[in-house]
Amino acid sequence: MKILATLPTKGRDLRLDLFRGVANWGIFLDHIPNNIVNWVTTRNYGFSDAADLFIFISGYTVAFVFARMMLERGFIIGATRLVKRVWQIYVAHVFLFVLYLAEIGYVAQRSGNSGFTDDFNIRGFLDNPAQFLFEGLILRFKPVNMDVLPLYIVLMGVFPPILWLMLRRPNMTLAASGVLYLAARHFGWNLSAYPTGLWYFNPFAWQFLFTFGAWFALGGAAQAMPFIRSRTALVLGIGYLLFALVMTMAARFDELRSLIPPEVYGAFNPNDKSNLAPYRLLHFVVFAFFVVRLLPRDWPGLEWAIFRPAIKCGQQSLEVFCSGIFLSFAAHVVLVEISGAIWMQIVVSIVGILMMTVLAYYRSWSKNADKAPKAKPVVAMAG
Repeated sequence: MKILATLPTKGRDLRLDLFRGVANWGIFLDHIPNNIVNWVTTRNYGFSDAADLFIFISGYTVAFVFARMMLERGFIIGATRLVKRVWQIYVAHVFLFVLYLAEIGYVAQRSGNSGFTDDFNIRGFLDNPAQFLFEGLILRFKPVNMDVLPLYIVLMGVFPPILWLMLRRPNMTLAASGVLYLAARHFGWNLSAYPTGLWYFNPFAWQFLFTFGAWFALGGAAQAMPFIRSRTALVLGIGYLLFALVMTMAARFDELRSLIPPEVYGAFNPNDKSNLAPYRLLHFVVFAFFVVRLLPRDWPGLEWAIFRPAIKCGQQSLEVFCSGIFLSFAAHVVLVEISGAIWMQIVVSIVGILMMTVLAYYRSWSKNADKAPKAKPVVAMAG
């Protein structure tokens, strides 16, 4: 079939790095319970949050990188390189999984606070470690806050044939993804979790946001640009973002909730994150359209020093994400065992982001050092 997708311009898009870095910071802050600093994250001001941004950018980036590879070097090469990346992410997940279990179990034992094991869903692991470890390795058992990477692994693992088709029929592929999304919500399709329940991030629903990111990268943004730049999109988009802000704030403030008819409020609260509610999906799509409209790829501000830490964290996303999961529990322990005062909430939040940023700069430096050219051999001159 003829290639119909349009590949993005070559070169790094700093907007992706910036927003991926911000998403990693947001996920870290949101994973710290009773933390006043997580009021700065997007989940408090609309239906979507950092997880939506992370999955969308992941789909965009995968398409951006591996679509060109498939076209230039063939499907087999592109698919195997994509699978290799999936393996790297899986190894990172297993490494984080083991460290996270050890961190929670050790802290619970040393502090005598068994609530940590219940709050973070590792009680069963302590009682039957072999079975729970196996279930963790096959992605069925997940401690609290470790749901995003398994979703990412599954979505990337099945993506090679989807990407092949999207290069040839991008709109049809997105439509098929949309049908699967609707069917999953209608019929209740999901994957089973261990020991009970279902996946927190339903992959049959969240695959649509991942695929939408890929479609957006492969010409979708250009197709939608006339609408994105239209006055209609501007007015409707602003109206919907304001509506989402009111509904989200109503869930936090009783005074505002009392002004909203219960049937209207109940349609949007609680926010159905697990199955990617349509109003949540629409909220993110509107946000993405506004970013494309207001923040061009060549915006000089992307080079400003103030954005460099977030961009660096976005460029080293896997390491930063994993460290953020580990650090969020450490911050929670500090707030529970030492002090939950507001000043301590601010301190652990800032220290955590600084540590994630230092790790990102170190990984960037380390990778560059590994790529340093070898010194030329010195040829001794005969005397």
